[in-house]
Amino acid sequence: MLDVKRNLTTIMDFYELTMAAGYLEEGYEDKISVFDMFFRKIPDGGGFAIMAGLDTFIDAVENLKFTPEDIEYLRGTGVFNERFLDYLSHFELHCNIWAIPEGTPIFPREPIVTVEGPSIECQLLETLLLVTINHQCLVATKANRIVRSAQGRPVMEFGARRAQGYDAAVYGARAAYIGGCSSTSCVMAARDFGIPASGTMAHSWVQMFPSEYEAFKKYAELYPDSCVLLVDTYNVMKSGVPNAIKVFDEVLKPQGKRPVAIRIDSGDIAYLSKKARKMLDAAGYEDCGICASNSLDEYIVRDLILQEAKIDSFGIGENLITAKSDPVFGGVYKLAAVKDGEDYIPKIKVSESAEKLTIPLLKKVWRIYDHYTKKAMADYVTVYDEEVEVGDGLTLFDPFQTWKERTYTNCSAVCLTTPIYEKGKLVYERPTVKEIRERCTVQLENLWEEMRRFEYPHKYYVDLSQKLWDCQHKMLTELSKVTGKSAE
Repeated sequence: MLDVKRNLTTIMDFYELTMAAGYLEEGYEDKISVFDMFFRKIPDGGGFAIMAGLDTFIDAVENLKFTPEDIEYLRGTGVFNERFLDYLSHFELHCNIWAIPEGTPIFPREPIVTVEGPSIECQLLETLLLVTINHQCLVATKANRIVRSAQGRPVMEFGARRAQGYDAAVYGARAAYIGGCSSTSCVMAARDFGIPASGTMAHSWVQMFPSEYEAFKKYAELYPDSCVLLVDTYNVMKSGVPNAIKVFDEVLKPQGKRPVAIRIDSGDIAYLSKKARKMLDAAGYEDCGICASNSLDEYIVRDLILQEAKIDSFGIGENLITAKSDPVFGGVYKLAAVKDGEDYIPKIKVSESAEKLTIPLLKKVWRIYDHYTKKAMADYVTVYDEEVEVGDGLTLFDPFQTWKERTYTNCSAVCLTTPIYEKGKLVYERPTVKEIRERCTVQLENLWEEMRRFEYPHKYYVDLSQKLWDCQHKMLTELSKVTGKSAE
């Protein structure tokens, strides 16, 4: 986690403030509401996404405070009265917040973060929550696709210079590490999150010296224990690799040192890596790795491996840090219930599109695991006060095509919905980024291989309990009577 405290309180859409002011005017400041964050579509047509960004959100929540400068700015807009400005100047969080832990595979429609508390507070958290979780879920998911395509070869995150801004570079590196990347080139992310730092040289280093050989020689002299040479500034086969081998012989070998790798950043990488491998092996450097970079993604990495390219590691930048192929995660934040005394009054949003239908009430998410294979079979969303009894079996049904059902036997149910804040106080034991990354690795092993396909992955079901489905269906039926047409 970051050491530097940042006040991000005003990272919010302006309408959060106008709605909050309206709630105060209507006497809703103590009205308890429940909001869910969920997403509707997995990026790149994948089988799952990866939860990320929760700890970053906690950092922001821990520093929520409207400063005198914030209040003065809002006063200057002429929109808000002094009563509301006074409320903001004394703002404190009283919310309960639950979330699915970082590093966990997540699926559409299930609540990944739930906020319960005074309506004004819930509303003011919306933008901050969405921008944080959406960004890091997106990058962690993309990174994991690339890491899986590399089939065990290290993937270094090289995206800082192509990220959409400073924070995107730093927090994108964090998310990429959670998704499985081995290291980052971003020094700030490496420092603040304890991620291994990596990097070699740029073409400018080679161009700066009178010759490629002299550039390589000086670098090897400076960094004999971590020597990686970029061999494609001029010509990989005719000068780059031969000069690298010459420097290995003249500088490293006399010291008893071994080169770490060469890097190829352009050209036909499959062809060049095969030729370079033969040259290195013939010179006695069988242990010298070959790193590939240059606008790679999961499909190019997969193709390089299928073509038997001699690549030992990958450095990947823009396509990873920007999730270029599908750059919007699309998480949303919707009202699910309001409280009347001790009772929760369900709230629902309907749409012409069935996938935009929201799930009412305060809920929990459970993951159903097979006892024998240890694989995740389905997710089960229940009302908050329901306990899942697997007993002799648990029957789940598709919430849209209800005639489709399946009974799971010899299974267990694990609740994923985890308390983060209770009445505004942090109760969650925050794991390190390394621990989150390890969790992600373990959790992904619990998914069927068919779900990890890039194209047409097996569909994973997110089903509703009977009690929750009945509530939703009743609300839809009542709405259809009012509107005169089906709410679905």
